[in-house]
Amino acid sequence: MTGRARAPRSAALLALLCVGASTALSGCGSEDPDAGTNGVGKLSAAKIERKAKAAAKGAEAVRVSGKVVSKGRTYRLKMRLKESGGVGEVSAEGGTTFQLLRTGRDLYLKAGTEFWARQEGGKEPGKSDVAAAGKLKGKYVKVPEQDPAYKQLSVFTDMETLLEGLLAMEGKRETGERGTVDDTRTIRVTAGKGSGGTVDVSLEGKPYPLRLRRAGDAGTVRLSDWNDSFPLHAPEKDETVDYGKKISSGAQGG
Repeated sequence: MTGRARAPRSAALLALLCVGASTALSGCGSEDPDAGTNGVGKLSAAKIERKAKAAAKGAEAVRVSGKVVSKGRTYRLKMRLKESGGVGEVSAEGGTTFQLLRTGRDLYLKAGTEFWARQEGGKEPGKSDVAAAGKLKGKYVKVPEQDPAYKQLSVFTDMETLLEGLLAMEGKRETGERGTVDDTRTIRVTAGKGSGGTVDVSLEGKPYPLRLRRAGDAGTVRLSDWNDSFPLHAPEKDETVDYGKKISSGAQGG
């Protein structure tokens, strides 16, 4: 008699727990993957991509880090960008590392002695080349707008142009797996079954693109610190020097 009385009470307690958890679960024991998200996970791959691009276009600032392949050369970027310019470091594979700073149309480059010593066609520098280059070490050199290097290097400091290129994908869009980027929940959009690129889009807050894998194995890039402002101003006069020549050979990692 006593044993038969306990079973209904246990069943009633289980049912009560299930009902009480219904606000957090879509069913007892079944978690809603979109709970607490911005809702883009319910959209088609094409719509998720459009929302990610719109969020990026409307942002005021971003940090870009990772590897990109451009015109057959591999670069590693550590840049902070906003509409008025950018600042950061670029490393050319097989070449040297240099810093870029752009405010408005003014582009500055800062590099070490080896970079400047190889400006004459990338040939092995002599003692006089090294001595002259030593005077430029640690200084910002303003890149003339008519120099071919200006167009090549300014892309790395142009938020709109760089993001447009990075976010380009090729092939049919499909929704991929969910995951996290720096503890932020994401959903992946793939193009061409992944060979045309992938983008991991934030499921929290605005649907910013947080990680990109470019088509054709052309690098992986992280995008972070969206809308985080940072100071950007031209270098002081005592930090700059007039090089007086084109700098194209070194800018291409020679």
